[in-house]
Order: sequence, then structure tokens, then C-alpha cells
Amino acid sequence: MLLLDVENLNVDLSTAKGPARAVRNLNIQLEKGETLGIVGESGCGKSMTALALMGLLPDNGTATGAIRLGGENLLDKSEAEMCRIRGNRIAMIFQEPMTSLNPVHTIGRQIMEPLRLHRGLDKKDAMEEVVRLLDRVGIPNPSERVRNYPHQLSGGQRQRVMIALALSCAPDILIADEPTTALDVTIQDQILDLIQTLVEEEGMSLVLISHDLGVIAENTQKVVVMYGGTVVESGNTDKIFDELTHPYTQGLFAAMPKVGMGRNKRLTTIPGTVPDLVNLPKGCTFTDRCPIATDACRDTVPAIQDMSSTHQVACHHMQNAITARETGGLYK
Repeated sequence: MLLLDVENLNVDLSTAKGPARAVRNLNIQLEKGETLGIVGESGCGKSMTALALMGLLPDNGTATGAIRLGGENLLDKSEAEMCRIRGNRIAMIFQEPMTSLNPVHTIGRQIMEPLRLHRGLDKKDAMEEVVRLLDRVGIPNPSERVRNYPHQLSGGQRQRVMIALALSCAPDILIADEPTTALDVTIQDQILDLIQTLVEEEGMSLVLISHDLGVIAENTQKVVVMYGGTVVESGNTDKIFDELTHPYTQGLFAAMPKVGMGRNKRLTTIPGTVPDLVNLPKGCTFTDRCPIATDACRDTVPAIQDMSSTHQVACHHMQNAITARETGGLYK
């Protein structure tokens, strides 16, 4: 069953230098119980996409197109209507819980709020549910921890509180925006395992945003690769990881550390930087960094082409990119 249908989503930001197109012509479909990864460098539009889905764009941001949740276009909803949807049918785990949790309220009070607002629980039942949720996400002594403030918890515990908060109303879709950025590797694995387990048990759909390709490979069924606010490659995760096609996707994988590469070996890098969203290239957004770019790339936006029914790529020189991949890759 189709749960989320994002059609031609555009997000524009009003800046002192002029309008910036943070997300351009984004199309995503997510089935009930499906997991989707969004990957790309910082500044490629990942987090802005998540904020658009939640109806939490900054004051200088506007969204056009359609974001249909269960057939209802969220972009047509008033703020009062979004308040009834946000946290109830669609919830988000933010990447830095210390700035997302309210420092002047206990964690128990913060998790109680959506339970009383959306589920109509009284104070006693809501607190019992808070304790159950904290226990479920692995917080020790949850009946005592409900009286703690965010600063009294470790980074991993705060992220677990954010997960409990997001799960409190059993949403249809859970969005996790770089949920392990500030955590060490051991805690990172624990948090990702927890999210995956809870998503499977509750039958929720998951949108996982990360720059870590290993995290995406282990936790998602489909993936969208974004660059310059637009999708350059998308499809089944296994298919894309096996058949790296777009030059940008090849560059991301080439930059990953390799087992046994040696301590003094420098990592491969993609030359240049992400484009300024106010002054995007006329054609392909990756033109200035692409090793096989031509005048056609500079002048014309590439159309999305089907590699197969489960793999799509937007590139003028797809065959050249495939040939390069098969002979060692574009980044050596």
C-alpha cells in the first residue's frame, strides 16, 4: 500500500543573495513498512527534504508540489491541521537531541505531551506509557529517569529519549535525520539496531537520512542519492550498491575508507565543493566536479533514465560512466 507520495517537490529559500532552490523536482514513493535512505554530502538537500515532509521549513522557506500522506496533500494543510499530523502520523528523530529536547522540562513531561495531545491519555496513564517507552528503548531505571532533565543524560541516552518521543504515538512514518552523528561507534550501532527493531515490530515506514553509506546499506531497502537539491540516482539499495552508475555516486563510494588500505594512504576525494544553491549550474548540478562532463552537461539538465525497473539515473553520459566503473572507476 502506497503510504507516502512526494511529487515534484520544490523547496525555495529566500536569502540576502537571492532565492535558493534547496530541493528541486523531488519524487519519492514509500510503501507501508518500507525503508528508504537519503544520502549525499552536506548541503545537498537531505535535511531540507525531511523538514518539508514534517511541515517544519524555516520562515524563509516555501514548498510547492505535493507531499501526499495516505492520499492527503500535506502542503494543503493549515498549521493547526499539521499539528494534529506531526508527531502522530509522521514523526522525526533529529540529529542533535540536546538542541531538540527542551532543557527546562523533564524528559517524562516532554514524552507525555504527545500522549496527552494525540492519544488523549490522562496524566497517570500517560506517565505509565512514558515509563514503558523508556524501558523499551533501553533507558535503565525508567521510572526514576522520567524526572531527569536532558543535561543529566548521556548523548546515547538523549537519543534514546528522542526515539521514545518519536514512537510515542506509533506514527505511520518515522524520519531519522542523521540520528547517530554525535555518537561514538559502539553507541551508534546500538541506536541503529534499536531503530531498525522498533520499525519492524511496529510495521512503520522509515526514512533514514545519512552521509554514511554503510549505514544506508544495512538499514534500507531503497535509496535516493541527492546532489545540489535534486536526485541523481535512485532505486533498490542492493541494485545501486552493485551497479554504481552516476559519477557522483561513484565518487561517494570511492571516498569510503577501505579495509587494509594502510594508515598513510590518503582517501580518495571528489574535487571541488557542492554548488551554491543561489547560483546553480544551468545544466547538471554536478558538472563542475564531474570528470566526464561535456558542454551538454553544462547546458541541459539530464533527464532521469531507467537502468531497470528498480534503478534510475540522471546522467547525459551513463554509458561512459558504466564503462569507467567496470574498468576501475572514475576516481582512482
